[in-house]
Amino acid sequence: MPIQLLWGDDSAALERAIQAVIDSALDPAWASVNLSRLDGSENGQARQALEEARTPPFGGGARVVLLQRSPFCNACPSELADRFEASIDAIPDSTQLLLCNPNKPDGRLRTTKALQKRVKAGQAKELSFKLPAVWDGAGQRQLVERTAGELNLTLEPAAVDALIDAIGSDSTRLSMELQKLALHAESTGSQCISATAVHSLIDGLSTNALQVGDALLTGDPGEAIALFDALIDGGEPALRIVATLSGQIRGWLWVLLLEQQGERDVAVIAKAAGIGNPKRIYVMRKQLQGRSPERCLNLLGRLLDVEAALKRGAQPGDAFRDGLLG
Repeated sequence: MPIQLLWGDDSAALERAIQAVIDSALDPAWASVNLSRLDGSENGQARQALEEARTPPFGGGARVVLLQRSPFCNACPSELADRFEASIDAIPDSTQLLLCNPNKPDGRLRTTKALQKRVKAGQAKELSFKLPAVWDGAGQRQLVERTAGELNLTLEPAAVDALIDAIGSDSTRLSMELQKLALHAESTGSQCISATAVHSLIDGLSTNALQVGDALLTGDPGEAIALFDALIDGGEPALRIVATLSGQIRGWLWVLLLEQQGERDVAVIAKAAGIGNPKRIYVMRKQLQGRSPERCLNLLGRLLDVEAALKRGAQPGDAFRDGLLG
């Protein structure tokens, strides 16, 4: 398949897929002349990618043209779309044109429609590499299991849980830590990576601002402060943490208020709360059982105090403690 459309924000998985194509298609002896790495955000390089893709490879193996930040399926200008449609039928089977972008293809564009038509006909391939949301535990589990499978590693179920707790959705770090764990397993003669190995070799606990919000919702300010301190120690800006928490709690407030009024349609609730994925409402409903809107309003008021203190120059830890415990 001469054209592959690769998209998503899981940069580590995307890079592994790219490297797999390069390793399988290129003759190492001719790699220097048959591999082109281009950047679609640079003027003229998307057009250059089309020209190089139509050029047969030199020597043995295939030609690989890699276009990062490809514009063809995301905000593609009309002139470039014309060139793309005129070129795709002229790309020889001996060329692999890899169109990569972190964003999902815009299905309204004629270039996207042309590519997807070829995908359905088996003449092109589309692969997505999306990271799970921080609240998506099942998605994080799939990420760990998929990454381990791509690296031909076997994990104990408890090791999967330990990796989720330690790393979360950081796919780049996950890949690096799994390779380290694989070396450890090989050195000890183990056929499977254990939770004990994960705990002994991987430092830290994956922390994000949403976990701080969860601790606040359950009425555990001590845990919230500990998580906040971990984020600050990791270099996260204090005002960004407060902004994330405020958005999280406003979403909870909208869900509580609308359900209090009898609204059950998750699409309506998600739209009002500014939540992109309506399925998340089911998760939020479980979190919010037994909670009142007044609880969220109280938390928002305290966060306003924290934000005001930060903007007056208070130290992040002091501002957060005074705002929550004062």
